[in-house]
Amino acid sequence: MTHQLRDDIRSWWDLDADHYDRSAGHSLSDPVEAAAWRAALERVLPASASRVLDAGAGTGSLSLLAAELGHRVTALDLSAGMLAAARRKAEERGVSITFVVGPAEDPPEGPFDAVIERHVVWTLPDPVAALRAWRAVAPAGRLVLFEGSWGGEGPLDALKDRAAAAIRWIRRDAGDHHAAYPEHVVERLPLAGARSSAPFVESVAGAGWRRIRIERLHDVEWARSSRDPWPLGWLSRRSQYAIVADA
Repeated sequence: MTHQLRDDIRSWWDLDADHYDRSAGHSLSDPVEAAAWRAALERVLPASASRVLDAGAGTGSLSLLAAELGHRVTALDLSAGMLAAARRKAEERGVSITFVVGPAEDPPEGPFDAVIERHVVWTLPDPVAALRAWRAVAPAGRLVLFEGSWGGEGPLDALKDRAAAAIRWIRRDAGDHHAAYPEHVVERLPLAGARSSAPFVESVAGAGWRRIRIERLHDVEWARSSRDPWPLGWLSRRSQYAIVADA
């Protein structure tokens, strides 16, 4: 990754930091959705008190849940602005988390028992390199990717997206981000338009992780779609899954 590309990505997320948590899906401020994510973490993480690296932690939604479950969490993110928001939330909730500003491809030294991420791998210009770096700091640990088919899984999804956008425009809903992601950045992201779980699984295998397994996050999908009034929840629903592997 060039320094300019990394700077562009960092700047965009720094600008988004004040806007990001306005979305309930980002902040996990909805108690039902937070409960669904908490259940997912309990299913896939090792026993409590494990050392967990949250790569691309953003404003700390998963870091907070993992720490509240008893894990020792290190939150890593390229954006100092995003981690500042995460730090404020941790202080408000009395949760102890270690914060590290840096790129996902250059994680802090481990060893970690698990590396987790939520909706981050698609934002990486070289996801295999990042996954390989995470394996190096968790040499006997576990990988957990929380991702989704963000590009949709068929032509119907494009129609549903347009219908949802029209309804949100009529309702004057605020967007999930402060602006659209820069096109010149999206062009460099191999997983940005993923239409199935296959590219994520292939990247995990390419980075040398073993015993790869996957589960559909039906409870998370349900919680997200039920938060919005019909038909917005149905129109916006995307397949989400946890991809778990061992080093």
